[in-house]
Amino acid sequence: MSATTGDTLAPLRREWIRHTPAERLTRWVMFLIVTAAVVWAVRTIDIIPEFLADAPEQMGDLLLRMWPPDITYYGTTVHGALIETLHIATLGTFFGFIMAIPLALLAARNICRFPALNALAQVGLVASRSVNSLVWALIFVAVFGPGAAAGVFAIAFRSIGFVGKLLAEALEEMNAGPREALRAAGAPWGAEMLKAVWPQIRPAFWGVALFRWDINVRESAVLGLVGAGGIGVVLEDAINFFQWDQVATILLAILAVVLIAEIVVTRVRARLL
Repeated sequence: MSATTGDTLAPLRREWIRHTPAERLTRWVMFLIVTAAVVWAVRTIDIIPEFLADAPEQMGDLLLRMWPPDITYYGTTVHGALIETLHIATLGTFFGFIMAIPLALLAARNICRFPALNALAQVGLVASRSVNSLVWALIFVAVFGPGAAAGVFAIAFRSIGFVGKLLAEALEEMNAGPREALRAAGAPWGAEMLKAVWPQIRPAFWGVALFRWDINVRESAVLGLVGAGGIGVVLEDAINFFQWDQVATILLAILAVVLIAEIVVTRVRARLL
């Protein structure tokens, strides 16, 4: 009997190794890089140990000043600012979608066949995502002045990159068969979009719309800290005047609105999708 056919236990004596030597080396190198980055960040940031040690006492004192919340402050000031915040989030989401849809169509390589336009649209989407909403708010406060208009445009321009990227991915992942059938039958481009493309991306469209509106409600709550309207303006005034009971009322109101928005989005998404 030959050695190749007679040694039936040879497979059982093999040593199983989860990672190759190159993979183990890569893991250790990445671990060292992450550790060095964390150590460098800790040493670079100027952290005062005395402030850290005193932080629990200061937090406890702040919470005592916030309690009990000034509930009467809600009806006089907070309610109107919350409604304005919701309007900022809604209009910002709407205008963001209007500007994001053309970019998504240009970024989708199966819709737009010109690589230069694909790259240009991708640059626009990345530029929108790379700028924080507070930075957009500062820019539009300088353009339009303090107020809700700056907040609406800040939310809209921040939403373009998020919405456009997800819609472009949904367009590229759709089935090309229905569109090719319509094109072979001589249907115009608009009919292709309406009859073949839209039914396939409709769930993704409404899902992105609801998710983005939910995010914008949260983001619009802080835009007022830089003068872009909404509840953030009231919050900044209360903090500047050390009215901590009113700050507690504002924070509780923001928490309630965020929770309600989450419930509404979940219910609507379940019915639509």
